[in-house]
Formats: sequence, structure tokens, C-alpha cells
Amino acid sequence: MPLHDIQRIGIVGAGQMGAGIALVSAKAGWDILIHDTNTGAVDTALTHIRKGFDRQIQEGMTSTPEADQAFQRIRTSRSLGDMVDVQLVIEAVPEQADLKSRLFRELGMICKPDVILASNTSSISITKLGAAAGRDELVAGMHFMNPVPVMRLVEIIRGLRTASETLTCLSDLAKRMGKTPVECKDSPGFIVNRILIPMVNEAIFAFAEDVAIAEAIDLAMVCGTNHPMGPLALADRIGLDTVLSICEVLYEDFGDPKFRPCPLLRKYVEAGWLGRKSGRGFYNYQDQ
Repeated sequence: MPLHDIQRIGIVGAGQMGAGIALVSAKAGWDILIHDTNTGAVDTALTHIRKGFDRQIQEGMTSTPEADQAFQRIRTSRSLGDMVDVQLVIEAVPEQADLKSRLFRELGMICKPDVILASNTSSISITKLGAAAGRDELVAGMHFMNPVPVMRLVEIIRGLRTASETLTCLSDLAKRMGKTPVECKDSPGFIVNRILIPMVNEAIFAFAEDVAIAEAIDLAMVCGTNHPMGPLALADRIGLDTVLSICEVLYEDFGDPKFRPCPLLRKYVEAGWLGRKSGRGFYNYQDQ
């Protein structure tokens, strides 16, 4: 579908990424429908979006009338069937292959035949999702970085049968949002996470082996390599469950031991220490 024909975008998943995508999409002028079966997640997403707009007003990135108009473009739904009226869907549910495949199968049946289905997956096969949807040519990856309103990059991922027109539409969509699209092939982890996650995982190994405390590891990478945030703090921001999921995809798909998840990462996830969103990860956030 040509970009100029898209007026309403559906976003499936009201978590941190879904809320961020909704904000930048509404700000760019589209009507937005956020779907999640969890009413609490939807309410939290709307609160975060409103706070995000308020922050942009304070920083001079937008005006109060513009932010108010954008916020009013956002609607919510608990029924996936409501996606029948959108012209493009961006999926942002948890990074679980079976969950995403089931969702794309449902969207393939619900959405009109010419609707593009984009996935915000950070590692899962776009080709697999395209097959599940039954519209391979109209399925592609549109991987935003976290936090979405701040980070410029969007990876545009081509599945084995994704049409060039689909990639062009999503790249133009990203540009209109003020993002920088980078196209890549459907390979585990794509570009960013194939490089980033092994580094984060190695930092967790260093922490587990008592090479240094978490603060020292992060400070070394910030001051020694000019990274804006240390790898352990970054893992907490991403979510340790998400980091583990990406590690597992890389390890299983490549079969290379260099991608093996650190056992301590798995233990933290089993304990429910998922980072910022749970209040505890490599750092304690319960008092913040």
C-alpha cells in the first residue's frame, strides 16, 4: 500500500515499545489504534504517552496544541478484530516466536488483503512471520530502538519473499516519523542485536565471574569506549527477559557457542529480576 493511502495505523502490544511507537506515529499525523487484551497495560501506555508528550513540550520539541492534537489521535481496543479498519499494523508484543506467529496468523485473516504487517521483533525470523500471515510479500520487520521517541534508528528487515514496495513504504513511514531507516536481510538479530547482545552477554559473564562489580563494568565501557550507557545498565533498560530471548534465538539459529546465554542471566530471569520494569536487575530501581 502506498504511504499516502495510510491514514490509520494499528499497534498491537501496549508495552514500552508499543507506547513509544504510538507516540511517534501520532505525532507524525496518523490516527492510531493501540490493541492489548490487558486493560491495565493500555492505561499505563496512555499515561506514558502523555508524559512523553509533556517531556517533549518542556524540551521545546513540540508545542502544547500539537501534542494535544497528536494525543487525541490515539484510540485503544481490547479486540484484535478492530484491526480490520487499519491500513497498516505494527506488532510490538513480547519477544516470543510462538506468540508472534499466532498473532500474525490471526492478523492475516482479520486485516484487508493489501494491509502491510510489520513486526517490531528484535531477532525473530520475518520470513517465518510472513508465512504465518499468509501474505509473505506484505510482511517485513520494522525494528525500533528503545526508547522509541529518542532513538533515531529503525531497522527495516526484508523477509525471503518481502516485496520491495513493502520495504519502500516502511522506510518512507520511518522517515516521516523523523527516524533513520536502515535496510537489512532477515538474519538472526539483524544488525544491531547481532553485534550488541553478545557484548551485553559478555558483560554479564564478567559480572558473574567477579571480574568487577556492575558499576565498574559499566563505568569502564562508558569512559573507555565512549558508550552513553554501560552494558549492564542497558540490559536492565532493555529487560533481561528480552536480552535472554534474543541470546537464545542467536544461539539456536547460528548454533555458535559464542552466543550462549550466561547462566546468571537465566537465573535472574527465573527470579523475576528483569531490570527497570520489575524494579530489580543488575541494579535496584525500587526507590526510583
